[in-house]
Amino acid sequence: MASVNNEKLGRVLVLGMGKTGEGICRYLASLTVEGGRVSSVTLYGGAKSAEGDASRALEALGVRCVLGTEDVRGDYDLAVASPGIPETSAFYAAAAACSAEVIGEPELAFRESPERWLAVTGTNGKTTTTSLTTHLLEAAGMAAESVGNIGVLCIGKVGRRPEGGWLVAELSSFQLAGTRRLRPRAAALLNITPDHIEWHGSMEAYAAAKEKVFANMGAGDLAVVSVDDDRCRAAAARCAARGLRVCELSVEGEPAGADAAFVRGERLVVRLAGAETDLCACSDLRIRGRHNWQNALAASALALFAGAGADEVARGLASFDPIEHRIEPCGEAGGVRFVNDSKATNTDSVEKALTAFPPRSVVVLLGGHDKGTDLTSLAAACCAEARAAVCFGEAGERIARALEDEASREGEGPRVLRAAHLREAFGAAVAVAEPGDTVLLSPACSSFDEFANMGERGRFFKGLVAELCAAEAQKAGE
Repeated sequence: MASVNNEKLGRVLVLGMGKTGEGICRYLASLTVEGGRVSSVTLYGGAKSAEGDASRALEALGVRCVLGTEDVRGDYDLAVASPGIPETSAFYAAAAACSAEVIGEPELAFRESPERWLAVTGTNGKTTTTSLTTHLLEAAGMAAESVGNIGVLCIGKVGRRPEGGWLVAELSSFQLAGTRRLRPRAAALLNITPDHIEWHGSMEAYAAAKEKVFANMGAGDLAVVSVDDDRCRAAAARCAARGLRVCELSVEGEPAGADAAFVRGERLVVRLAGAETDLCACSDLRIRGRHNWQNALAASALALFAGAGADEVARGLASFDPIEHRIEPCGEAGGVRFVNDSKATNTDSVEKALTAFPPRSVVVLLGGHDKGTDLTSLAAACCAEARAAVCFGEAGERIARALEDEASREGEGPRVLRAAHLREAFGAAVAVAEPGDTVLLSPACSSFDEFANMGERGRFFKGLVAELCAAEAQKAGE
């Protein structure tokens, strides 16, 4: 097993009663028994928390649970906050006032086990790049696990890491805001577009949180940074000014530096320390779209840096399947293909997804919970790429009007239809789609007006596709 730090943590406060808070408490409770590195664990669940099976289980482990309040009292050596609690909130401020330091869960995991971390962040593409990096390392026979925002707590893997194993951490802006010492051996910044502004307070604060992934990196570490994105390009320049080794990532051009990852003649190429590796043709990838070329390049640069062989990386690239809810093919009926991209909860994701298909061959389903996002660029992309758009849910009418306004200015655009809910939107899309088209669920919105989360929305869509395919098969057999 990999070695774990033996630093004494003392009296620890945990904020938040969800999955993260519970996982942190369980790990810390084990340290009160094993070596006494933690003298006490206190959980403040938050204003909406209440006693239940989870709190009773934690109390049985020796955790003191304070529920139904954000009025934090006491004196603590360390506080660990769940990622949903903003630094600007009164809850966070109350914890900071009585704690020597406040950090996040990935930071705690790094302090406990700081060796062999790779990190991936960006507004879009994090999960695909994280999963692909892990896949490439495993293809090379190396032990690796995906953790973090991908849905697996970092702290849950600390005590079970194999000797020499890598943690590949998908890190959200929320999680990075709570880092202090985190130092990955290599980290990728894929893009920065507007998202989660309400949590961070400003676009500048959001971008700064993303850039924190490089804050503690130094000599011998590698920063993989997109230079096709203005904000990322500026971050790359700041990293270089600090003396960091920067691998410039691009699908638009060929960077000239000693470290770069780019597309040359429709092939993926990574250059590290001046040595080039021609990996594979872009067409060899099972994940579609130019944005996935970038994701594949970033993952390849991280894996090669960590010691994976070029041949193994090339084979891994060709064998990696699309991840659920991310431009995921999910069936074909009547000559029409169906693709689930429910993870596309912002406009930038949809704009990238549309480019994965031939122009004017997509019937796109747009809508859901309205986050008030500016729709200018989305409307322009739909008018350029989509044959039809079905707008549904809480945000449906606003999106439909934006598309119609853009089409009237440009003189052409997609056919725009409206539907109340996803089921009706699916029916409208099937009715208007023609053989050779793709019906694409890529909503540009969160799911909370109709579903618990984007995964539930995606699975509902796939269920509708399965019903349609079954009905077609039954009809063909009659």
